[in-house]
Amino acid sequence: MQIIDAANLDYRTLNEALRGAETDYTIEGCCGQRFIAAGMSEKNLTIEGIPGNALGAYLNNANITVNANAQDAVGDTMNEGKILIHGNIGDAAGYAMRGGKIYVKGNAGYRAGIHMKAYKEKIPVMIIGGYAGSFLGEYQAGGIIIVLGLHKDNKRIVGNFPCTGMHGGKMFLRGSCEDIHFPKQVTARCAAAEELDEIREYLSEYCSDFGYSADELLSKPFTVITPDSKNPYKQMYIAN
Repeated sequence: MQIIDAANLDYRTLNEALRGAETDYTIEGCCGQRFIAAGMSEKNLTIEGIPGNALGAYLNNANITVNANAQDAVGDTMNEGKILIHGNIGDAAGYAMRGGKIYVKGNAGYRAGIHMKAYKEKIPVMIIGGYAGSFLGEYQAGGIIIVLGLHKDNKRIVGNFPCTGMHGGKMFLRGSCEDIHFPKQVTARCAAAEELDEIREYLSEYCSDFGYSADELLSKPFTVITPDSKNPYKQMYIAN
């Protein structure tokens, strides 16, 4: 395990050091450096401190663990691998991700999962432990988004305008979600047992990572949201 002290490194110097590393590594003293581990493959990275925007962009079959918060665009267009955040994340996490997993113990900002899509056999998965901001799953075209609402601080599990333009994939929100307004082009319903079976493996992995009980999480009903039209954009712009 190689240790890199990032306290006095700008983002270019830090990323050059990462590209030159031949083993797994830990970054200490991280403070907002951008593009960390962009395109990384076949390595494990642990970050102590707060990484900047676009952490793990274009990630390829590598694993990143952040023992703090992370900023915007975590996992931008990632292909494969896993990003584990022990704090909160900023806006636009998982932008256009087409594979891999992003697991967040805390809350997420605006537009998490925007343009998420499946690619061939890959199914991207994002699990948010707390609440998510507005425009969750905007233009979602594939993959799975799960929000658990474990530490909402009296906030709704998701902000305004979730699933805007959604035309693929599934979203699971823990709870009945009767206070949330969804757009006309999606269907929100209580998840059936077979639908919960689809996410049980991911929830078990998440619970193992963060010390929760999967059975306890699944003891509460989930709301599943799916698109109900092959042309969701038409419904957005044509008056009834």
